[in-house]
Amino acid sequence: MKRFLMVMVFGVMTIAVLAQSDQESAIRQILAKQTEAWNKGDINAFMQTYWKSDSLVFVGKNGVTYGWQNTLDNYRKGYPDKTAMGQLKFTIIRIESLSGQVYNVIGKWHLTRTIGDLQGHYTLIIRKINGKWLIVQDHSS
Repeated sequence: MKRFLMVMVFGVMTIAVLAQSDQESAIRQILAKQTEAWNKGDINAFMQTYWKSDSLVFVGKNGVTYGWQNTLDNYRKGYPDKTAMGQLKFTIIRIESLSGQVYNVIGKWHLTRTIGDLQGHYTLIIRKINGKWLIVQDHSS
């Protein structure tokens, strides 16, 4: 009986680790999609990883922005062309599970641009909504 329980505990732990690994992989793919879209100059594709809701929260140097459309408008205003957008690189510092459906991601971003590089840090809250991982909160500085 003890052996059976040990095998069961090990099996459950293995499944939990694999599930977390799959979720972290999906989250890394979100950031890879964002990087690819940004580096093509496609802000619309970049925004597809965000929750398309008025409840989306974006915190940046100018304060808090609520809503997907407002966030898109701010990106378009701040980065009107490929020169302003430059080339994006994300460095993930930590991915932490807050629950099976919510993750916290901390990292660094860097824009290489001919008009001067920009860089900073970000914290993302990514949630699984209707089977899809989406950024529901972004604090970038």
